[in-house]
Amino acid sequence: MAHLKEQWPGLDAIPHPAGRRPDTLDMENSDFVRPMQRMFQWSRELGPIFETQAPGFGMVVVTGADLARDLFDDTRFEKYTGFGIEAFRPVTGDGLFTAYNDEENWALAHRILLPAFSREALMRYHPKMAGSVGRLVDHWTKTAGDGPVDLGESSVSLALDMIGQAGFGFDFGSFEGGGKNHPYVSSMVNALAYSVLPPQLQQEREAEFRSWVTTMNGTVDDVIDTRRRSGTSTDTDLLGMMMHARDEVTGKRLPDENMRYQVTTFMVAGYGTTASLITFCLYFLSRNPGVLSAVRAEIEQTVGDAEIDFESVYRLRALRRAVDETLRLWSPTPAFLRVAKEDTVIGGRYEVRRGGWAALLTSGLHRDPAWGEDVDAFDPDRFLPERVRAREPHLYKPFGTGPRACIGRQFALHAATLALAETVRSFDVEVPQDYTLSVAEGGFFMPENLEVSVRRRT
Repeated sequence: MAHLKEQWPGLDAIPHPAGRRPDTLDMENSDFVRPMQRMFQWSRELGPIFETQAPGFGMVVVTGADLARDLFDDTRFEKYTGFGIEAFRPVTGDGLFTAYNDEENWALAHRILLPAFSREALMRYHPKMAGSVGRLVDHWTKTAGDGPVDLGESSVSLALDMIGQAGFGFDFGSFEGGGKNHPYVSSMVNALAYSVLPPQLQQEREAEFRSWVTTMNGTVDDVIDTRRRSGTSTDTDLLGMMMHARDEVTGKRLPDENMRYQVTTFMVAGYGTTASLITFCLYFLSRNPGVLSAVRAEIEQTVGDAEIDFESVYRLRALRRAVDETLRLWSPTPAFLRVAKEDTVIGGRYEVRRGGWAALLTSGLHRDPAWGEDVDAFDPDRFLPERVRAREPHLYKPFGTGPRACIGRQFALHAATLALAETVRSFDVEVPQDYTLSVAEGGFFMPENLEVSVRRRT
């Protein structure tokens, strides 16, 4: 790195948390239940970049917008499939999220599946999404008087139903299970939690992890086999496109094993982002009655009592601003990782060697001072068109960046906006006044122990 120091003589050392010990390093001050939130606390103490270490492990954490701008430079950095992501490779292999950048099946699947998330494709999925939302409405209507509703559980059930039905023609029976999750769902949740454990704890629970992977693989293989035996040649959903579409560049189709990985990838990523977004947004709307009133007035004016059709979802601007502000404050994905392609410097002050990587915390980036005053407050007006145009685009990255950004983000946004529109016009969802937001981490951020009262509106 001598040449870097000659080119940038004012390079700074990266700070680290106080209280570091020679034997355990930063472990004493870490939080293995809420590690990302602990790192965000450190960022407010240490600044927009710091490094943290445990025995056999170290990482650089970035939250500042100016540093993030450099990390988003695709000529110098790319996605890093390492910590937390690589641990999930036994589940999703070379699927779109966990594939290495140079793996052939990533580019193949990306080209084949991009049309599956186009506007035309979403129009095909919309009726099944609406049907899933209708099942939630029926369930809440029948059980509204039975006591508090676990909002996170309901959102997870809805998200799974929407993705299973619209994506793969599979019914998890989320609202008919009598409170019991489908074995695939339980295995998926446990595997996600496992993927972010420290290496030592992963070793202790490896046998359990393998059993969860076996359950998930068996379920997905059955779904694919059932579709294939049915002789249905439709490509109107994700599974159909995976099975029948050919890559325009190579003429190839997806291998069977990769199809399994892609199905699981979309289930894991899709359920987490959609369920988290719905839960957080309903929490914020309950806590901000003025915003909720404006959203309801817009729905009444735009849709009234009619069915919320595909085009109506895009006309709900006030609701979409609330969705975007929710993603700013609590993006479902806590961080994404970037690795240097070459020796370089970020922010003009900090060296990063080739192969060095950093975790970009969305919770920090989205609270950078460049967002203005009171960055912790819920204010959907931050997403008024004129304010969006005046803001640098690198400040807002809820779905990642570059070629490896989330391919299904429009699916998640459409599903969540549709679900929110129907629930807020159909129900009063009230968060208890004494509830203090506590956020769980299990691969995704999610409000913890959020039990709400649900009453049907007339």
